[in-house]
Amino acid sequence: MATLAAVLGTTHHPFYYKATTGPVEEQPPFAAEWKRKVEAYRETLTAAKPDILVMVGADHFHQFFLDNYPTFLIGKAPRYDATFYNEEREFGIPKYVLEGHEELSGFLLQGLMDRGFDFSFSNELKIDHSIICPIITTRPEADLPVVPIYTNIFAPPLPSPKRFWDLGRAIREVIDEYPSDQRIAAIGSGHLSLELGGPRQFGEHGPDPEFDANAIRWLSEGNIEAILENVTLETLAGHGNATHGFMDLILMMGIAGPEKAAYVDNFDLYHTMEAYFTWYPNGDPA
Repeated sequence: MATLAAVLGTTHHPFYYKATTGPVEEQPPFAAEWKRKVEAYRETLTAAKPDILVMVGADHFHQFFLDNYPTFLIGKAPRYDATFYNEEREFGIPKYVLEGHEELSGFLLQGLMDRGFDFSFSNELKIDHSIICPIITTRPEADLPVVPIYTNIFAPPLPSPKRFWDLGRAIREVIDEYPSDQRIAAIGSGHLSLELGGPRQFGEHGPDPEFDANAIRWLSEGNIEAILENVTLETLAGHGNATHGFMDLILMMGIAGPEKAAYVDNFDLYHTMEAYFTWYPNGDPA
């Protein structure tokens, strides 16, 4: 059977690439420390020696909108173009072509349907920064095949936090049953408290530092009980209008299981808290 070598849950700030690759004299003052933290985080994936990446993200209204937004979707393509025009223009994110893994995509799709998750699928999916930013930060070579999974964190009605946890547990079961000797890493990106286009977007910190501190603690401890007791769709909206992306981090903890993270770090930018978590479900690869 396949080995789930690592599970990574992270934020996906679209300006990271531009902030850390331009001329040094033009970089923001926090760029060097941000880059140092990201490169240290990258080593947690490198140490796991993965062969395939299962990537969890969400479409930022690039392909899906309020009139047609799937709750859960899996890509089944042999390759995936990445980066939309506005992401290239505004964030400086380069274009990529990622190799797909059709066999694992099909196995996950069937296994998740068997467990009560009626996924949509796409043979023409294009990847946006919710997935390509974690590729840039954790596997910049972009040399491994990927299975992209998109979740709905934007277009009401949204699935509940419990549904995201349950989906993570189901993904774990299917990966554990995949008949292969390959090493699989799951990487997902979401948000802590986040405001987009609202009055709290450009504060000194993220819109709700207290929630951020609690969220980091809950995830690092694997404390799903505290999360489900304190996190609802309504409370997430109160922490910032885009904070529902936290549910993708719940999903990643679901894949890992209710256990402490092996690696935890964070970085407080002026309007958002970046966070980095790694779990090794089958033991530390070192």
